[in-house]
Amino acid sequence: MNNKYLEKIKWNEQGLVPVIAQDVDTAKILMLAWMNREALELTVQEKRAVYWSRSRSKLWFKGEESGNVQHVRDIRLDCDNDVVLLMVEQIGGIACHTGRHNCFFQQLQSDEWVKVEPVLKDPAILYKK
Repeated sequence: MNNKYLEKIKWNEQGLVPVIAQDVDTAKILMLAWMNREALELTVQEKRAVYWSRSRSKLWFKGEESGNVQHVRDIRLDCDNDVVLLMVEQIGGIACHTGRHNCFFQQLQSDEWVKVEPVLKDPAILYKK
């Protein structure tokens, strides 16, 4: 497979690019993650979101533990070539490791961050911890 598309991306010093996952049906932003070249190649090949886990320093196949896989429907690159956008079908309706639909569940109200999105499934059940 020709991987010429990888050369256009402006990778950071660690060889990563930020990736926004957006729900293809609702257009709601689900999460922000990171990819290295291998993660993006696998995402393109498998049409399934594969990220780079900075905390674990390894590839992270979204949903590998929770079952909440992201099927990729479209991949875009921003105007500066330094952010990737994935339009995804979020299986199970949960993108966040906290058991919520998306990772952006805290809203600034006055001077505090308030949780405004419900937990849909207990993370202990999602990750069988």
